[in-house]
Amino acid sequence: MVLMDRDYEILREVERWRVCLGRHIKSLVGFTGERACDRRLKMLIDAGYMERSHILYGVPGVYTLTHKAKVLLALNPKKERIKADTIVHDIAVLDTAIYMLCRYNISRSDILTEKELHMKDGFSNRKHNPDFIFNKDGLKHCVEVELSHKAKDRFIRNVKSNYMKYDRQIWVLPMSDKRNRMLLTKSGYTDIEIIDCEVIRDYIRNSK
Repeated sequence: MVLMDRDYEILREVERWRVCLGRHIKSLVGFTGERACDRRLKMLIDAGYMERSHILYGVPGVYTLTHKAKVLLALNPKKERIKADTIVHDIAVLDTAIYMLCRYNISRSDILTEKELHMKDGFSNRKHNPDFIFNKDGLKHCVEVELSHKAKDRFIRNVKSNYMKYDRQIWVLPMSDKRNRMLLTKSGYTDIEIIDCEVIRDYIRNSK
């Protein structure tokens, strides 16, 4: 297989988000049709650059890079660990990123993922980083997708850490999550915006 520029884009996007669904790759890389995207992904799998795994019942297969792809891109060849208990969150983060690309009219290059932020910090330094950040009009935005409850003290520490490092915080929460909404409202920080998970879910459904 002769790799095209778009193939390298696919591989790099999957690497920086750790895992992707096919629909995420279609949106991020700019395929106009689902069939064309699926065909190219199959070619990358057949050529040994990607794998597709079914991790959780009811969740479509997720794409990851193989050792061959990581060597090609001069990346750490260590196999990506896919955790069943975090895959729903990882998918929600990618859905949110695609929503933000449209809402804020930004490009992929404006976004840094949590994995990229940890790489900049050094993986031995496991300080908190948001799910992703992006720059818009000179302001640094951080995005947190919170589908469950962390310990209260840890949650508040994360809010404070984001306040110190970024100009705006965007928290994506289920409409039913009264506790975290209350903690954010009572935090006293005025840089916080809350978006319902359901708004992003509906956007993704309608954009297929």
